[in-house]
Amino acid sequence: MTEHAARLASPHDHVFLGDDHARNERRTWLVIAITASMMVVEIVAGTVYGSMALVADGWHMSTHAAAMLIAALAYLYARRNARNPRFTFGTGKLGDLAGFASAVILALVALLIGWESLLRLYDPVAIDFSQAITVAVIGLAVNLVCAWLLRGDHHHHHGHGHGHGHHHDHDDHHDHDGDHSHHGDHAHHGRDNNLRAAYLHVLADALTSILAIAALVAGRTYGLNWMDPAMGVVGALVIANWSWSLIRNAGGVLLDYVPEGENLPQQIRQALETGDAKIADLHVWQLGPGHHGAIIAIQAQTPQQPSDYRRKLAHLQDLSHVTIEVERAA
Repeated sequence: MTEHAARLASPHDHVFLGDDHARNERRTWLVIAITASMMVVEIVAGTVYGSMALVADGWHMSTHAAAMLIAALAYLYARRNARNPRFTFGTGKLGDLAGFASAVILALVALLIGWESLLRLYDPVAIDFSQAITVAVIGLAVNLVCAWLLRGDHHHHHGHGHGHGHHHDHDDHHDHDGDHSHHGDHAHHGRDNNLRAAYLHVLADALTSILAIAALVAGRTYGLNWMDPAMGVVGALVIANWSWSLIRNAGGVLLDYVPEGENLPQQIRQALETGDAKIADLHVWQLGPGHHGAIIAIQAQTPQQPSDYRRKLAHLQDLSHVTIEVERAA
């Protein structure tokens, strides 16, 4: 028996975690540790030296640490329950659920920033420019380090392959071939919406710091105090746009929506619709970052064995779980 055939005959699990799941989990916890440490330093220093700007920024960082905690706990839970049979298709989509929740929090942050900025445009407050610039620069430096740690990296590869098949013959001359398999020997690449959510929280904080520095410098140099709340409105709009993008992407995965740029269904049709074979029904959905599942119903005048159709799909890198039903065409 060949190595490939041995894998197909072996029992399989339903672990559809992203290639970099462990790495992303470690980096998320590291970013939380850095953010929480900076939060404590700012709150303590602000209290000791009487700086409300430092205290306020410290508590602001605590909200981002809490939001990233969602991502870290999602990684932890998905990893620990990856082989839990109660999760029929694994825990790969748990990151998308966490990303969706984080996106909602990010939208609320944008709303609060925008509202506070509008209030300050209407009723300006006194600004200690030197102190505020110092806090913004420190916050920017921390956020840039965290953003670097959470940057996307798709150079790691992961391969697996296993599956099983079965065949039924019926007395009414209706042939039905069922095949349920995993395809492997390929690299899985996919967007990790959980990591993207944590990254956007850090990026949003960095953006507000950059806008704040620009506005504060303009205010101190040219007396343009209105620049500070105006930049707050701009930042709120940009963050809201990021949030909507993440809500749309993560929500689409949760609802098994196939995005317009996804060409896996077309690739499956091109691979299987040869000779007299026609696909009567096709469902494709994402199981986790870089992993997709498919349910395929094929009709043919001369049905082939499940393994024949499986071999035709072996080159599709992101197809990790397949159920094939073959019927003799009327």
